[in-house]
Amino acid sequence: MPSEFPQASIPHLSIERPYPFVPVKNYFLEPFFIAFPPAFALNSVMPLRILEISAPDAASPEINALSEDHGAIDHWHSAKNKDGRRTTSVLVHLDQQQALMDALQKTLGKEKDWRIAVLPVEATIPKPEQPTNGEHEAKARKLVRGTITREELYTEVEKGAQIDQNFILLVLISALVAAIGLTRNDVAVIIGAMVIAPLLGPNIALAFGAALGDKGLMSSAIKTNALGLSLTIAISALLSLLLPLPLDSPQLLSRTEIGLELIILALASGAAGVLSLTTGLSGAMVGVMVAVALMPPAVAAGLYLGGGLWGDAYNASLVLATNIVCINLAAQAVFFIRGIKPRTYYMRKKSEQSVKYNLAFWGLLLLAVAGLILLRM
Repeated sequence: MPSEFPQASIPHLSIERPYPFVPVKNYFLEPFFIAFPPAFALNSVMPLRILEISAPDAASPEINALSEDHGAIDHWHSAKNKDGRRTTSVLVHLDQQQALMDALQKTLGKEKDWRIAVLPVEATIPKPEQPTNGEHEAKARKLVRGTITREELYTEVEKGAQIDQNFILLVLISALVAAIGLTRNDVAVIIGAMVIAPLLGPNIALAFGAALGDKGLMSSAIKTNALGLSLTIAISALLSLLLPLPLDSPQLLSRTEIGLELIILALASGAAGVLSLTTGLSGAMVGVMVAVALMPPAVAAGLYLGGGLWGDAYNASLVLATNIVCINLAAQAVFFIRGIKPRTYYMRKKSEQSVKYNLAFWGLLLLAVAGLILLRM
């Protein structure tokens, strides 16, 4: 694999993510292409993956049987290694990958030395047979339930919940750029800040952790989100205290305008962000859409706090709170609708309780925020 593609692994699972950035000229239509992938998938070859399973040679017959039972396009073997392991490569459609991986993990769980690596497929010759119309409809229904496996999602989402030097630097830089753009009324600069803002990751990770009942991931996401927002507000307030920044620009004032339409925008942003992840499409422009809902009002709240404009700071904070609540609620709902859940029965029961509590918590917060909005209108 090319070295520029990041690689991550969890126990017994290695995943290489080859998703390159896809330029999009129309920033407004991008979320709709992401929100309705089945309509476009019907007219194109479904993405493929190669599962490379390294396991004891005795497990090869079971691996072959599982591959055939789950509709693998093809599978082949390497020679047996000196340590008694054999590598089986399985070519599979993306929509069949999760079921096959679950079955493989269940079967190989009793073995001591095994690993599954997930590899992308750019092309294969000869091309796989095209499904019939009936099969197309069945595959479209499966796509609605999600296409990327939970293991791939975990590898991708977990990175957004980590506090490291890059995260802190991106928060500080994006906050500084957003503050300059808002006070100068420069839309291009504001968009630049939204592109580099890392505030989407912790919110998506929180909802994903609840979907899997992973308290560790949820805890990390909460800490990362709190740190990111705190740094954003603090650096903005400090700028407003130290520099004679104008606080009456139209772009800055627009972040204090509150209304019930904010709820719709934030719900759509959260849903679009999660859909971009679960469909395996580039989330860059959707990330911009979500960052619009988080970074600018957070910076606006900090600027007004530093300037002593408490009323405007409250309004900007209310906008920020509305967006955070709606994004998390929408993300949790999309993960639930797409059937993102743990593999084992015990973890599924645990995650069901976590999802119920999370949906109830964010739903109650949404009602509270809506009430505050109505009081300020």
